[in-house]
Amino acid sequence: MDLTTIIGLIVGIASLIVGFVLEGGVLGALIEGTAALIVFGGTIGAIIISFPSSVLKEAPRVLKYAFFKEPNKPEEMIQKIVELANLSRREGLLALESKVEELGDDEFLRSGIQLIVDGVDADSIEDILNRDIELREQSVLSVGRVFESAGGFAPTMGIIGTVMGLVHVLGSLEKPDTLGPSIAVAFIATLYGVGSANLIYLPIFAKIKGRLAQEVLIKEIQIEGLLSIVNGENTTLLKNKLTSFLDSKEKRRLSDATEAGEM
Repeated sequence: MDLTTIIGLIVGIASLIVGFVLEGGVLGALIEGTAALIVFGGTIGAIIISFPSSVLKEAPRVLKYAFFKEPNKPEEMIQKIVELANLSRREGLLALESKVEELGDDEFLRSGIQLIVDGVDADSIEDILNRDIELREQSVLSVGRVFESAGGFAPTMGIIGTVMGLVHVLGSLEKPDTLGPSIAVAFIATLYGVGSANLIYLPIFAKIKGRLAQEVLIKEIQIEGLLSIVNGENTTLLKNKLTSFLDSKEKRRLSDATEAGEM
């Protein structure tokens, strides 16, 4: 599980609640069932209307991707590819087949190695794997946009809930003693809408995009490495090419691993 996502949600929500209480607010005033029904129910309804069932069914999987999916580290992938390159130079491309099962659940790299073993040329391998990346991006983002859309609908539903509450308030002007509390309750809907959009839906979509960008970077490193293996490039040149994908912090980690004799 990605603890940063959980911690972020807890810190964000707790900060709002604690700040409200420190200002003299009563915690129970933040709990309003009718406002929650209007905002969250209305948002869910709008989402159901906006997306086909095939996309909605995949929403839990992508949500898990945001909370649980830990992408490979680029420097670790470079080490693995350099090891495969050394093997191919020592024993030939067909020797890579023995490593396919050791790649675990990395279907992308397994597929690329299998293409090499099957004798597919470099241009075709590049086209096939780039197409896989495009399809992966489309698949994740098409479902991830469910949360982006929810972040757009929720504030609007909050405003609708507030307006409905104020309509009720204006219909009870003969009871001035209840106007203050009734108006406060009406604005809880706006709080729910804006709060859920900016603390839940939009941050989750941002996390999905960030995870996807990291995954695509790993795949691009894999493609570059596989093509270098097919072309029989020197492993030193290969490592230098792949290192260009890394930022300065990742380069230091890779250098430390190399000095430690892990490569």
